[in-house]
Amino acid sequence: MDNRQALGSWLSGPRAAAEDAGVDFGYRGEQLGLPEEGPGSIARPGRRLGALAVDWALCMLIAYGLITDGYNQATGNWALLLLFVLGVLTVGTVGSTPGKRLFSLRVVSVNGGRLGLFRVAIRSLLVCLAIPALIWDRDGRGLHDRLSGAVQVRG
Repeated sequence: MDNRQALGSWLSGPRAAAEDAGVDFGYRGEQLGLPEEGPGSIARPGRRLGALAVDWALCMLIAYGLITDGYNQATGNWALLLLFVLGVLTVGTVGSTPGKRLFSLRVVSVNGGRLGLFRVAIRSLLVCLAIPALIWDRDGRGLHDRLSGAVQVRG
């Protein structure tokens, strides 16, 4: 291996270097038994972030207009609390928040079906903490999904 190959593998990351060496990682969701494309496949990061942005904007709008009557530090705090409540109520009952519904996503248990209320509450709390949602595994599942036994799939 010459210096250009070593530098190229460092720039493209360990996954690309391993793939160049012949390692087959498969597609996202293969280990979970999910299809590669279409309904029931792992949700892509862009859709997930878009859905979160819609949910956050909705919570900020409610906090701004109905609770704090203007924008100040308390507005963001109330919006975070509303995001938690929105996640618990909507994911716990219908399997998706308004943002997820708009982007045609749903949250299901790894074993299939809906999550229990306790697991939905843990997942929503971890989403509000933000750091677990930023750590993803090979299948594209955030730490908040792994710890709650959930997976976000396309609807």
